[in-house]
Amino acid sequence: MHDEKIIETRELTKVYGSITAVDHLNLTIKRGEIFGLLGPNGAGKTTTILMLMGLSEPTSGSIRLAGLDPVRQALSVKRIVGYMPDNMGFYGDLTGRENLFYTARLNGIAPDKAKDKIEELLIKVGLKEASNRKVREYSRGMRQRLGIADVLLKDPEVIFLDEPTLGLDPEGTKELLDIILDLGKKEGKTILISSHLLHQIQAICDRVGIFVKGKLVAVGSISDLAEKLGSEQAIELKTSNIKAFPADEIKAIPGVNSVEFHEDMVIVKGETQHLAPKIAKALVAKDIDIYHLRARSSDLDDIYSRYFQEGEAKENA
Repeated sequence: MHDEKIIETRELTKVYGSITAVDHLNLTIKRGEIFGLLGPNGAGKTTTILMLMGLSEPTSGSIRLAGLDPVRQALSVKRIVGYMPDNMGFYGDLTGRENLFYTARLNGIAPDKAKDKIEELLIKVGLKEASNRKVREYSRGMRQRLGIADVLLKDPEVIFLDEPTLGLDPEGTKELLDIILDLGKKEGKTILISSHLLHQIQAICDRVGIFVKGKLVAVGSISDLAEKLGSEQAIELKTSNIKAFPADEIKAIPGVNSVEFHEDMVIVKGETQHLAPKIAKALVAKDIDIYHLRARSSDLDDIYSRYFQEGEAKENA
């Protein structure tokens, strides 16, 4: 990944009537970076992507994408970006290969060049064997992989993916994430992924930005964001009798913030790295056997929850 900025926004704002969809967004993304834009539906993620591509005009603020202004140089921006929306549209009565040839024609790619490129892409996304089947027969995962091939036809510098893994089963998700990771790490593409599926994004993104009601409340790598929040740690526990778990006594241990029950597991969260021995001692004193105990640092779900709560509190205030 380079240090060169390829996307930069300054005080970017989009207002619809009385609703501020994007609120003074200041964001920088480096060339070759895989960046995750995280937030619930309605947080402003898709609106941001549309403005970056020149498909929606900002109310105020500025954007530079590879040195171009998407408002004044929309056609130039469209030549260097690729976009896969959350529901990619294809012609169901055409085969996967025919759909790609249609896209190639729309982009002015010569037939002989398109043929070689399409063959290469069908292999890349694992659809070579299914390329002559009608797209209406494709699973959602196959359609998403065809969508990646469609985006890559014009060899874009920047790729925008809006909820790319939504509705996919675990195997389809892994296949798609592997393709995206290769595009970023091996081919040097700059990729911005909009999603609310946190654990998937955590696996591939260099950095993430957390959106709350149109505002970017945090930006950084997973480790950086966890460090900013403090040294909170989560202790996973499985005991001989979860119903008898002394939650009140564990909560009384200095440094413990919360005790949560998840089916057959208890998760204790706190601000110190030395909770596990104290918790184990308290449970043994209660004659409760411990079958599983694991300490882990905050993951993206924990980080997102904390920043989201802080963002909501500031908004309400």
